[in-house]
Amino acid sequence: MAKQRISYVDLGEMDADMRKEMERCQREGTPRPESSAVRAHVKACFWFFANSWRDLFKNGVLAHPIKELCRLYVSRAVTCEYCGNQRSVKAAASGMVEDDVRDLLQFEKSKRYDERQKAALAYAEAIAWHTDADDAFWDRLHTHFDEPELVELGCMVALTLGQQSWLRLLNIEHHEVMPGTEASMAPGFETRDALEARKAAADYWARV
Repeated sequence: MAKQRISYVDLGEMDADMRKEMERCQREGTPRPESSAVRAHVKACFWFFANSWRDLFKNGVLAHPIKELCRLYVSRAVTCEYCGNQRSVKAAASGMVEDDVRDLLQFEKSKRYDERQKAALAYAEAIAWHTDADDAFWDRLHTHFDEPELVELGCMVALTLGQQSWLRLLNIEHHEVMPGTEASMAPGFETRDALEARKAAADYWARV
């Protein structure tokens, strides 16, 4: 396993409110405890992400499953395995299934996504890859989303792009902080042994 680059803060070093949030991460995921334990080195960073993720990703004005699709698109785009091996419980409860993840990098050609989902993914693609955004691009977005939705989705994608681009450098892994929970883990990654077996498989998403 690659060497971890920034340590986890021990729960005993966190204040009561931070420990309560860590318990929520253990119970619900999104975010999982490991990334929060890294951010805990700086209390402002810990709460900035916890609060922004709650307000922009879990809640907000735009339908949550669309935001989860865009989050997972970013995971594939930047190859953040830590983030890409998580799933939103809220999105799954709304009907999102694992097959919805498979065509993300070829979303325009896929028959799995409707036009609204494809427009959102095109927005995420443009943010992640710095592609040109002409009048047709914006006309497409405004056909499917109002301006508050576009603002929220743009901020959420920018937030997760930055965080995932950073987290992928740290070599952190699931089931290392407050282990014993499968909250928000992708199918096949629910335990440490299952995760290691899945990552060793020839068809593991980050290897193909």
